[in-house]
Amino acid sequence: MALSAVNDYLNILRDARPLIDVRSPAEFRRGAVPGAVNLPLLTDDERDAVGKTYKADGHDAAVALGHQLVADDNKASRVTAWRAFAAENPSALITCWRGGLRSQIAQAWLAEAGIDLPRLAGGFKALRHFCLETIQTAGDTRRFVVVGGRTGSGKTRVVKAARAHVDLEAIANHRGSAFGGLPTPQPPPVTFENALAVALLKLSPDEPVVVEDESRTIGRLAIPVALYKAMQQAPIVLLDVDDADRIDSIYQEYVVAADDPEPRLTAALSRIERRLGGVRYRELAALMDAAFRADASSRRDAHRAWIRRLLEYYYDPMYDYQLAGKKDRIVMRGGTREVVDYLRAGAA
Repeated sequence: MALSAVNDYLNILRDARPLIDVRSPAEFRRGAVPGAVNLPLLTDDERDAVGKTYKADGHDAAVALGHQLVADDNKASRVTAWRAFAAENPSALITCWRGGLRSQIAQAWLAEAGIDLPRLAGGFKALRHFCLETIQTAGDTRRFVVVGGRTGSGKTRVVKAARAHVDLEAIANHRGSAFGGLPTPQPPPVTFENALAVALLKLSPDEPVVVEDESRTIGRLAIPVALYKAMQQAPIVLLDVDDADRIDSIYQEYVVAADDPEPRLTAALSRIERRLGGVRYRELAALMDAAFRADASSRRDAHRAWIRRLLEYYYDPMYDYQLAGKKDRIVMRGGTREVVDYLRAGAA
């Protein structure tokens, strides 16, 4: 039986084609692509043992050890897992690091079980290279529009209302800034960049890409240089929202809708203590503590008090300072409805 390989990276990524990634769990944790599931040929310990044998005794000895480690029940259990995934995802591909021995073995074992799945030519390494090229090309050639506005303005909602957009914070699993952490961890940098490339590939090349105004880092993840450079040169659409609505928005998102918000918010506040200074930090900490101790009738107003001070002391001065250097790039400003209509009309 001829066992095929596929290298149509564009459609594989754009369609989120399912991938059986047979790399070790440690390799997969360092980076993957959307649509991939880790069903390893070798565990981390097994791969480590094979690697040591390769260095000491060469290729043939390493391959022999690998077959010895993955034999009998171990082989059967791994083939069973691959077969189950293939049954649910008949368009799946098999991949390893370079599309070499590991994916070839998995492909052959599946063929023995009556399932013929192609493997990814070049493996994850080739797909990763294509993702990096995609980001670089987008930074060099795509038109971008940046939605700016003070904290709490609802920039993310406006971005998502645009016809062609990339939600950088969703891909990074972080809302940006010291208070932007989420209960679930951020992805590894490689996974973040790969998912960003996929998001770009899914957009029409004829429309400007709308993104939110971000600093270079979102949590612990850095926006790729080519994309960030394009964002720094792009026109800005500025969202103007009154303070009361901003405070309410922050209260709803960070307090009401959050799971167990107190420890995360107090920890976030402590991270900016030096920026606030001792006096302001103690004031905010006391207001925040009082809000979490307040009874139901006064809780909302109590939270609004520390949020107002946080905007006044920290977020607004910082944003206004940063915006001062970008004023020549502002092409439109208005309320939520006006900005959404402007973006949807393609005026950007």
